[in-house]
Amino acid sequence: MTSMETRWLDEDERETWVRFVAVVELLPGVLDAQLRRDSGLTHYEYFTLAMLSEAPDGILRMTSLAARTNATLPRLSHVVRKLEDRGLVHRSPCPEDRRATNAQLTEAGWEVVKAAAPGHVSAVREHVIDPLTREQLTQLRAVSEAILERIDPDGPFAAP
Repeated sequence: MTSMETRWLDEDERETWVRFVAVVELLPGVLDAQLRRDSGLTHYEYFTLAMLSEAPDGILRMTSLAARTNATLPRLSHVVRKLEDRGLVHRSPCPEDRRATNAQLTEAGWEVVKAAAPGHVSAVREHVIDPLTREQLTQLRAVSEAILERIDPDGPFAAP
């Protein structure tokens, strides 16, 4: 096969692809709607706060936080500024490298993420976990890891 020849999807591959794209497109809106309704947060704001809540002392360099949240630094900076304006996050120069900036979860941010977590977990369970068997969950994890290995081999979720 030459590099110019297209390997078209067969019917099964096409049907799988169309359904996968539907999940990728619809699921973020479902999760975002629940968080906005119940907690006044976007899904990305919640994810940012959650990643900080899991870090030692609730502190991460902005570059590390961007990697963990799969965002560009400009997008993350915009969201962190909004969270900072709400008193949920505090930014400060990194003591080890004054050129870098740390983001730290504030006490108010910790309270917000703690309050939002039960509703978010319920939504994830309802829409993703509960419809699947244990075997399907194992398969979903393996499929996700295989795709991540291809599209983000050095990312935060790369295989060790």
